[in-house]
Amino acid sequence: MISTNEPRIMHAYHYFIKGRVQGVGFRYATAQKADQLDLCGWVKNLPSGDVEAVVQGDPSSVEEFERWLWQGPRYSRVRSVESTPCSKQEFSGFTIQRS
Repeated sequence: MISTNEPRIMHAYHYFIKGRVQGVGFRYATAQKADQLDLCGWVKNLPSGDVEAVVQGDPSSVEEFERWLWQGPRYSRVRSVESTPCSKQEFSGFTIQRS
């Protein structure tokens, strides 16, 4: 019998995405990808021209999300993705934050 009370394994990561990632719909595409993968967290533009994101979810979805960050939406040109594990938080879905 499978117990539904088993704790769900979750990974949480903090990202900084550099390159041509503003003005190309990066935040919106990121939110859409996170929703597709059933991930929680947020994304926002930084004054430096970079994008910052925090994502939390099951390990395979987080890995797929990170692979997608390297590609980004159609007109983006991702130069680097810095990822750091972070502490888990309470999120309700995935949001786009204002800078």
